[in-house]
Amino acid sequence: MPALVSPPTVYLNGVFQPLDQARISVLDRGFLFGDGVYEVMPVYGGQPFRLAEHLRRLGNSLAGIRCANPFDDMQWEVLLRNLVAQNGGGDLSVYLQVTRGAGPNRDHAFPVGASQSVFAMASPLLPLPQVYRERGVSAVLVEDIRWGRCDIKTITLLANVLLRQQAVDAGAFEAILVRGAHVTEGAASNVFVVRECVLVTPPKGPLLLPGITRDLVVELACANHIPIHEAMLTTEDVRQADELWLTSSTKEIVPVTTLAGAPIGTGLPGPLYRRMMDLYQAFKDLARAGKYQ
Repeated sequence: MPALVSPPTVYLNGVFQPLDQARISVLDRGFLFGDGVYEVMPVYGGQPFRLAEHLRRLGNSLAGIRCANPFDDMQWEVLLRNLVAQNGGGDLSVYLQVTRGAGPNRDHAFPVGASQSVFAMASPLLPLPQVYRERGVSAVLVEDIRWGRCDIKTITLLANVLLRQQAVDAGAFEAILVRGAHVTEGAASNVFVVRECVLVTPPKGPLLLPGITRDLVVELACANHIPIHEAMLTTEDVRQADELWLTSSTKEIVPVTTLAGAPIGTGLPGPLYRRMMDLYQAFKDLARAGKYQ
C-alpha cells in the first residue's frame, strides 16, 4: 500500500500543488462541454503499469478529438513518475486529463489560441474485496445509449454514469451494454466470455474502448496457449457462457457469476478465470520489480 499523503499532490498546468489548492477557469471547455480526454492507469510498487500502452491510447484519444498532445512520451513519464513519488509511491491509481482549455467565451467552435488544461492526480489503489474473487459479482444487461465513438476515452461520461447507476440501482456490480443484438462492453469495463474452454471478446471498433487490461489478457492467453478469438457476442452468448469476466485497469479481471439474477455457469468463478488471474498476478509481480511497465 502507498504511504498516505494528505492532502494529495496533484499536477495542474505546470505546477505540482496540494489538491485543495488546484483551480481551473469556469470557462474551461472540459467544464463547459466535456471537451477533453482522460486516462486511468495503475501503479504497482511505484511502477506505472503498461505506461507505453496507456500513453499510446491517450495520443489516439487526443487525435480523435483533434487536440494536440501537450507532451511527448518521455515528458509524460517524467511528470507521472514525479507525481507518483510526491504521493508516496506504492500502489496507486493515476488519473490524467487533457482538455482543450479555456476560450474567451462559451462557444461550441474550437477557440483560437487557447492553452490546454493538463491535470493529473494519484489516489491509493485499493484491491477489490476478496469475496469478489472467490464468489464473483453480479451484472445486468442494459441498452447501450452512448455515442458512436466509444473508442475515444473522452471525459464526456454522462451516458456511462447513467448506465452504471442502473446497475447500482439493481444491486449489481456492473452494467453490461447491449447495442442492437450485440454486447459491446461494460459501463466501465471490457467483456470476455468462456465457452468450452475458449475465450472470446468483442473485436475493437468505434463502439467500445480498446482496454489496456483487455489487451493484456489477450496477450497472456496467446502466450500461454489458451484458445482465444475476437467475435461479436450476442446476449445469448453472454447468458449461456461457462464463464463471464469483466476487465479494467484498476479492477483487473473480475468474474461475473450472476447476470440479471440468473447464474453464469456453475454460479462460481471458473477454472479459466483462476488460471488467468494467476498469469496476470505473475505479470504484475514482474512489473513491481521494474521488469515490465
